[in-house]
Amino acid sequence: MSLMLHIPVLLQPVLQYLQIEAGVFVDGTFGAGGYTRAILSAHPQARVIAFDRDPTTKVHAEKVQQEFPDRFTFIQDCFGNMTAHLSEPVNGLVLDIGVSSMQIDQPERGFSLRFDGPLDMRMGPEGPTAAEVIKSVSEKQLADILFKYGEEKCSHRIAKVLKECKPETTLQMAEAIHAVMPRPTDGSDSATRSFQALRIFVNNELGELEKALTASLDLLKPHGRLAVVSFHSLEDRIVKDFLNEHSSKTRHINKYAKQQPQKGAFEILTKKPIVADKEELLRNPRAHSAKLRVAERTEVPA
Repeated sequence: MSLMLHIPVLLQPVLQYLQIEAGVFVDGTFGAGGYTRAILSAHPQARVIAFDRDPTTKVHAEKVQQEFPDRFTFIQDCFGNMTAHLSEPVNGLVLDIGVSSMQIDQPERGFSLRFDGPLDMRMGPEGPTAAEVIKSVSEKQLADILFKYGEEKCSHRIAKVLKECKPETTLQMAEAIHAVMPRPTDGSDSATRSFQALRIFVNNELGELEKALTASLDLLKPHGRLAVVSFHSLEDRIVKDFLNEHSSKTRHINKYAKQQPQKGAFEILTKKPIVADKEELLRNPRAHSAKLRVAERTEVPA
């Protein structure tokens, strides 16, 4: 089986917006180390503290440690727990949300529709697998998971068949869904949304994202920058809403008074999310749905 090389998405705009200089940067989703390596290579006095919950990333971290022994620290933990490990404010924070191509290409992880493997989907060793979730929750709870995290309109129909067959492998789950769902006319797979929903639920991905965004208020120095790459609407909406809530805005005292600027914790630098150009899409198809939002920490308290 040929595995796809993991290529960091939107790398050049991420580096441009982070404005790499001497100081400490956090890579909250280390993976194979693409962003980390690029940050360390961009400035000789830049340091990176990287996080990843996936134990298989440790081999990549060891390689980066050999290349940059004095400027790199790796911590095996969820990025939502960053504040427990960091003792001082940092210059920048980058998050690449979701599952990596490395994880998808490992059949034993159970992330992909392309390979048959155990229905696991965990990014780390802890917690129940996707197969265990299907067995343990009620049919209604399972339908709610599929609708909330996968935006699956036929969630009740799919939940019913999954509770009946109790799949143990990715192929069994896909076949069960295909049996009750018509094939989309656009060539996509009718099981994709359900796989996404279970993966997000199993790993509490949206909860971890919310924790990391809240942590960025305390972690970033004034003028430090937050860069978040997301891959679907649920993630992007959380990032957009968080930045809007904490950004500088104009408030109205009354209809006769002048508008007065209200300083927020962030200045949003990307009015619209940055997306991949044609050249990157040809080089890296994974970038097709990627959106980058960036904001700069202001000097006001959170």
